[in-house]
Amino acid sequence: MAQSTLGQIKNTLAENLTNPAAKLGTHQFSLDECPDLSGKVAVVTGGSEGIGYGVTYTLLRHNIKKLFILSISEETVKGAQDAISKDKDLGPEYAGKTVWKQCDLGNWERVKNVAEEIKSSTDRLDILVNNAGRGIMTYQLTEYGVDRHMAVNHMGHVILTSHLLPLMKKTAEAGDVVRITNQASNLHEKVPEDLKFESLEELNQDLGPNQQYGRSKLAAILYARYFNRKVTQNGHPNVLMNATHPGIVSTKMSKEDIHEPFPLGGYGMSVGLEPFKKDQFEGAISTVYAATTIKESGKYICPPAVPEPGSKQSQDDTLADNLMELTRRVVMEKTKRQSADQGCPFDDLVLH
Repeated sequence: MAQSTLGQIKNTLAENLTNPAAKLGTHQFSLDECPDLSGKVAVVTGGSEGIGYGVTYTLLRHNIKKLFILSISEETVKGAQDAISKDKDLGPEYAGKTVWKQCDLGNWERVKNVAEEIKSSTDRLDILVNNAGRGIMTYQLTEYGVDRHMAVNHMGHVILTSHLLPLMKKTAEAGDVVRITNQASNLHEKVPEDLKFESLEELNQDLGPNQQYGRSKLAAILYARYFNRKVTQNGHPNVLMNATHPGIVSTKMSKEDIHEPFPLGGYGMSVGLEPFKKDQFEGAISTVYAATTIKESGKYICPPAVPEPGSKQSQDDTLADNLMELTRRVVMEKTKRQSADQGCPFDDLVLH
């Protein structure tokens, strides 16, 4: 029992903090262990900064053939491409493998259109990294009248995944393993115990910054486990989806955005924890592992490559079913004019 407890302590330190703590984890993985990706195609949302850039850089360094970056800011993407062009290990040839798609995950019609653009420009898709998201911030509704955390962090990625799924299934049917990752967080544990995912009214309650964010990260894990049941174990064993926790990472979210909900209190995160935070490459390790190496589906992976059970709620199949039924219903209702009436396949794809 003592040894088990010690292992848990070591993993907690490894999962959240930078080296040397990161080396304590019971399951190790480094970015250098990423396999050769020659001939493969990837999509990374938010792939031009923070953890997303760490993922993008690593995939390019390991010879990904083509990489679609979904980002709101063209300027940020150009900055990332310029950094790749000037990098001594990469260069202009590698930057030329990236394709930018302007996309706000909260604009669901745009998400659908971007997915269709991607499908029309590649005959395969091996990796989908659902990384972009709204951090710990105050309550806000999108133009659809939906909580922005859930609309961006969860629902936008479900729409993207649903529209790209036929291409990923086709890639898997040719004998390749296709991997999808959802960016989660250990803050998924900080949500109301009576969470049900039964109505839009419930979603649109202002729970406070931490719980608002945590709920959307719980959704990332529930979606992966739902997908495992409905897709991986239902005739598509080579299409995997897992959720990952990056740890406490030094990014714009943890240095700047945190002051939006906590103008003064945020300094504990932005300044006090800065020496202990992972950099963007360390923060990308669990995602890269799940996007390139893992052979299982429906798991919650913490850094470096530690499978964790997650909270009791994250293991609740009924809660996952409720979440995905609510997701389907809300998206269909809010995009009916632009989507369903034009034959959008979302209704089928989200559930199968």
